[in-house]
Amino acid sequence: MGSAPLLAVRGLAVSFQRDQDGPVSRALRGVDLSVSESEIHGLVGESGCGKTVTSTAIMGLLPVPPARIEDGSIVFEGRDLLGLSAEERRKVRGREIAMVFQEPARYLNPSFRVGAQITEMLGLHLGMNRREAEGRAEELAGLVGLGGARRVLQAYPHELSGGMKQRAMIAMAISCNPHLLIADEPTTALDVTLQLQILRLIAGLREKFRMGILFISHDLRLVRTVADRVTVMYAGRAVETASALAIYREALHPYTRLLLASIPAAQKRGTRLKVIPGRVPDAQAIPGGCAFHPRCPLAEDRCRTEMPESRDHAPGHAAACHFVGKPWPD
Repeated sequence: MGSAPLLAVRGLAVSFQRDQDGPVSRALRGVDLSVSESEIHGLVGESGCGKTVTSTAIMGLLPVPPARIEDGSIVFEGRDLLGLSAEERRKVRGREIAMVFQEPARYLNPSFRVGAQITEMLGLHLGMNRREAEGRAEELAGLVGLGGARRVLQAYPHELSGGMKQRAMIAMAISCNPHLLIADEPTTALDVTLQLQILRLIAGLREKFRMGILFISHDLRLVRTVADRVTVMYAGRAVETASALAIYREALHPYTRLLLASIPAAQKRGTRLKVIPGRVPDAQAIPGGCAFHPRCPLAEDRCRTEMPESRDHAPGHAAACHFVGKPWPD
């Protein structure tokens, strides 16, 4: 038996309800997910599938209310984070689990210099004095590829480019040597060249610090370049999990297969771009049975009434579908 994963999310269910008598949005409906030490685990799916809610729940940043964790556990290094007090969660957040957000400009305080925001983390979590923290901040800036580290640390966020802001955010996230790093769409606002640079940086940090990384993206091409394993989400559930190689070579769930088929690079020049018909259902109106059945070309009556359970179809390759591997209709 292998060692326990660094992070194990089991049966996580999260709902949102703004008014006591208002509609309930079931954002997560029993998510299972694990990340091992030194592993990069990709979490993919269309917008609205629950990726960011999952990461926010792990970080303990869900707004309560309107959010409510209805069921499940989030076990990190043997501790169920959902059983910790608010003060205990604050000690974990930033120190042991850190996060890189999608739009760094929204999370860097415009009123403070970049260096001050990094040194604040070091003082708060590691108890460093000012001189120690400033030295460590300069070291971190160099580590993430911020040339002219001292000048950058003295700058305000608005004086940096998008790529530099993201590198500064990564420097803050790794400042306390966390065991788990959550990267939520860290390259979305960047051009292709900067995307590749950030991906290489994240992969290099994994090797240097042996941290586990949960890499969240809607772009399967990016995930393919960095992830060891991949979990595909749809309508608040994990519908397929396998090694990145298995996902790209032999995807089992129809949703995963359609996602892969819609990648432009996978299609011949001059052919019509393939798309998945319809859209992700609203969390207030998720259809019965398999939530993907209204969009699925393989759906039968059973899919409309019976929710498929996730099960292993090969070692380490799980999928939640009644008709795994069934050929597409002519």
